Amino acid sequence: MQTKTTLRLVGALLAAVALSACQQGYGTGMSPDAQRALIGAGAGAVAAKAFDEDVGTGAVLGAAAGALCDDARVCQ
Repeated sequence: MQTKTTLRLVGALLAAVALSACQQGYGTGMSPDAQRALIGAGAGAVAAKAFDEDVGTGAVLGAAAGALCDDARVCQ
């Protein structure tokens, strides 16, 4: 049981690191807020899955946090 939780946490951490490599630009045509919302949704879904919570709720909360992080001066 504890091994399964550890593996999930490591997976969530690796996903977060992979998503954090996404930066503005790269010719996506998306606004920076939309990019951060998309990254936040992915990270929220992975974290929710790792903790056996609702993935949809995690994605929504992650998207909101990602879109608003620059307004809170967290990611500038």
